[in-house]
Amino acid sequence: MKIVHLPVLLEETLTYLAPDDSPSLLIDGTLGEGGHTEAFLTRYPQLSVIGLDADKNIQAKARKRLEPFGERMSFRNTFFDDFFATYGERERPDRILMDLGISVYHYEESERGFSFGKEETLDMRLNTEAGESAWDLVNSWPEKDLADIIYRYGEERYSRRIAGAICRRREETPIDRADDLADLIRGAVPSQARHGRTHAATKTFQALRIAVNGELDRLERVMVEAFRVLKPGGKLGFITFHSLEDRMVKNFFRDLDRNCLCPPDAFRCTCGDIHRGKLVTRKPVGPTEEEVKRNSPSRSAKLRVIEKLTDQEALS
Repeated sequence: MKIVHLPVLLEETLTYLAPDDSPSLLIDGTLGEGGHTEAFLTRYPQLSVIGLDADKNIQAKARKRLEPFGERMSFRNTFFDDFFATYGERERPDRILMDLGISVYHYEESERGFSFGKEETLDMRLNTEAGESAWDLVNSWPEKDLADIIYRYGEERYSRRIAGAICRRREETPIDRADDLADLIRGAVPSQARHGRTHAATKTFQALRIAVNGELDRLERVMVEAFRVLKPGGKLGFITFHSLEDRMVKNFFRDLDRNCLCPPDAFRCTCGDIHRGKLVTRKPVGPTEEEVKRNSPSRSAKLRVIEKLTDQEALS
C-alpha cells in the first residue's frame, strides 16, 4: 500500500496528547491515511482509537494500514462535526485530535482538482456524494459571491479581478479543469503577483476548497461539540494550517481558559466563576527546521492543546 502523506508535528502531538497509563480512548477527527493514529496505537498499547473521515476512499487506505491493531481501532465515515453533535452516551474520549490539513493524498491521488497543476476535473469535495463541487461554484455562482468567498476564505487581495475573469471565461465555455482555472487566475492578477514564492492560484484554490466542504462552519461547530463530549481531565488538540483556522481555535481556547464567562460589561458575575479549560500550549507549537526540510507541508502547521476541567456550564 502506497502512503503519500506524512503526519505533521507527530512527536509534538504524541507528547502533548499522551494518554494516561490506563485504558483510554482517542478520537482522531481527521484520520486521513492514519499516520497520527498509527503512531499513537504503537506507542500507547492501552489506547483505543475511533477514526473519522468524510472521504471513504482515503479511509479505505487507513483501514488497510491499521489492520494490525484489531479491535483497538474502529472507523466512522462522517464529517467530524456531525459525529460529535450526535455522540450520545457512549464512552467519552480522553483525548481528541483534529488535524485540519488536507492530506497529500487528495493532491496527488484523488483526481478531484485539489492541485492546480493537474489536468483534473474541478471537484474538491471530501465526500463526493454530497453538496456542490468546485465546478458548480466556479461555473454558476454570481460574480459578487465568488469574489466574496475568494477574499474571505483565501484572503486574496485580487479577489474581484479573479472573479471577474472567471465569469467572463465561463460565458464562452465552462471551466472544467483545475489547471485551466489556475492558468486563468494567473493571467488575471498583476504581473508582480505571478512570480511570488507561491502560485498565484494558491489562495483561490484554498478558498474554493473551504467553501465546497464548509470547513470553517464545521470547525466552529466541532470545537463546541468536541469539547462538550470530552471527559473532564481530557485534552483536545487542533493542528491548523492557515490564519483563519488558527484564529478561531485560539479565540475558542482563550475563552475556555477564562475564569469568568460573563460579558466584560456585566455589572456582576452570574456564571459562578466557572473555569472550564486550561491551556496546555500557551503559544502554538510549530515544526522544527528539520521537519520543514523533510516535510514541506508542515511549514505552516500550528498545534494548540487545551485540557478540560469541568462539564459545568454557565448559570442561566
